[in-house]
Amino acid sequence: MRSWSFVSIAAALAALAAAPAPARAQDAPQEPGGMALSRFVPAPAGDRMFSVPSPFSPGHLTPHVMLLADYASNPLVLRRERDDAELGAIVSDQLTFRLNASLPLWNRVSFDLDAPLTALQSGDSPSGGGQAFASPSGAELGDLRLGARVGLFGAYHDPLQVAVGAYLWLPTGADDSYVSDGSVRAMPYLAAGGRTQALVWSAALGAELRRSQSFGGVTQGTMLILGGGVGFLAADGRLQVGPELSTAMVLEDIDSRAVNAELLLDARYRVLPFLEAGLGVGPGLTSGIGTPDLRAVAMAAFTPEQHPPPPDRDGDGIADAVDACPFVAGVASDDPKKHGCPPPPDRDKDGILDAVDACPFAAGIASDDPRKHGCPPPPDRDKDGIVDAVDACPFVAGVASDDPKKNGCPPDRDEDGVPDGEDACPDVKGVASEDPAKNGCPGDTDGDSFKDDTDACPREKGFADEDPTKHGCPKAVRVTEKHVVILQQVQFDTAKATIKPVSDPLLDEVAQVLKEHPEIVLIEIEGHTDDRGTDEYNRVLSQNRANSVMAALVRRGIDATRLTAQGYGRSQPLADNKTEAGRQRNRRVQFNIIKKAANRPQAETGEKR
Repeated sequence: MRSWSFVSIAAALAALAAAPAPARAQDAPQEPGGMALSRFVPAPAGDRMFSVPSPFSPGHLTPHVMLLADYASNPLVLRRERDDAELGAIVSDQLTFRLNASLPLWNRVSFDLDAPLTALQSGDSPSGGGQAFASPSGAELGDLRLGARVGLFGAYHDPLQVAVGAYLWLPTGADDSYVSDGSVRAMPYLAAGGRTQALVWSAALGAELRRSQSFGGVTQGTMLILGGGVGFLAADGRLQVGPELSTAMVLEDIDSRAVNAELLLDARYRVLPFLEAGLGVGPGLTSGIGTPDLRAVAMAAFTPEQHPPPPDRDGDGIADAVDACPFVAGVASDDPKKHGCPPPPDRDKDGILDAVDACPFAAGIASDDPRKHGCPPPPDRDKDGIVDAVDACPFVAGVASDDPKKNGCPPDRDEDGVPDGEDACPDVKGVASEDPAKNGCPGDTDGDSFKDDTDACPREKGFADEDPTKHGCPKAVRVTEKHVVILQQVQFDTAKATIKPVSDPLLDEVAQVLKEHPEIVLIEIEGHTDDRGTDEYNRVLSQNRANSVMAALVRRGIDATRLTAQGYGRSQPLADNKTEAGRQRNRRVQFNIIKKAANRPQAETGEKR
């Protein structure tokens, strides 16, 4: 039976041997909250070993599923260090069933998972040094393992293959038992292996990264993982028999009780082309935590057989059986006598064989003149049929012209930079546009549907007008950076907030402007009065008038969230209140832009201006 001893327990028991008094509780080692006890790390389904990963990906999009049973005898035994007397097994039996699956991609990458269920755990609940160690019982889910692997060299049937991979354990197991550390673990690894007619082999080097903890004075934590195995093939490769050795050594505190080594002698047999069964049994070789006296494994797997590719000695992708030149890499051909053979020489790769190519080292074009056949044509970078030597616009395709300064240049009568062939308005200077119907035509800078060449206000949206000096100009409303300026006043009944009907067209235009400018997300409607009356009277009157304008705009389809109303009374005059003209200017409504969107949203549907 594999033995395992604890430094702190040995010290306590040594004290017991020297004197009959029992050890004090504070001198006893403390039991951890949880620990992943098993050191058996199963290889993914489809691999050739039980515990050593293989460096290949067995078949693109070929699923592999394995049911595996793993039994360990006495993986955790308490012994007294002084005389090696056995005090009892903390874990005497541990039986785990695993659902293991993998999916390869492109014969180069594979992903896998391993879901364990520990169905049986038992032990003697031994005591030593005044400390009782409770043995587990009952079934427990273990830590779910995810894995990925990438092949670096070689394929499934090659004698040498290399891959890198990694496992990641998620803490899905009970953290108060011997199936989980209660934390995430990871193991990157490097695998090498190969296959010949007589055997398969695999070797792996990795590091299991896990949290540090102590059990009875023995440090557990990050471990160096080494493994190797050989499988001898028989019965046309259906039977595989051979040994596997797996080792793990805790790097934080190198000690014989922190070193694990196990040997398995196993056999696999392919019962059907897609079904494989296997058994393995072997002893533990060290006294490290988790190393059993004996481990036995059994598995059944859906793992389709991987057939070697047909022979292709020249590596040209054409199987020797149909390759007319099996020892020389070639190309496919409809002629069986040429299939797989090299093509006739064409050193410049221009499609004209060297035998008839007048310029065999420079790619060229066909010509009826044998002296030019296969030679490059004179340079014509814009491909307009006019060689660069006489092309006045060698980088822009054009037309022939008797004028050397225009020969090879595109025609452009209005000289707006848009060639006539693409210019929808070839006699009027315009601007380029992705719309063929507008390309080369005058633009519409303000988007009011009046072209800039006829728009008297090309940067402000406006209306049609018979007067060319007013055509395309706004009638009563203009938008500046900070204000929506009205060129007329909103008129109210005297001393009231009632808007006169004469101002309806003005408010219609204000509402339309706000619809055309959705980037204005908040605007303040200011109400102002002259100085007649008290401060409070004028403040209330100005507020009511601002509210009336806001309500009028809401009725015209403007979202109320874009509007706010504020009455300022007589506090902000524009002119001298001593004259009637000044008081008239001071009785006003203003629209101040408070906030704009960073990116202009799409305009609301409305009448074009």
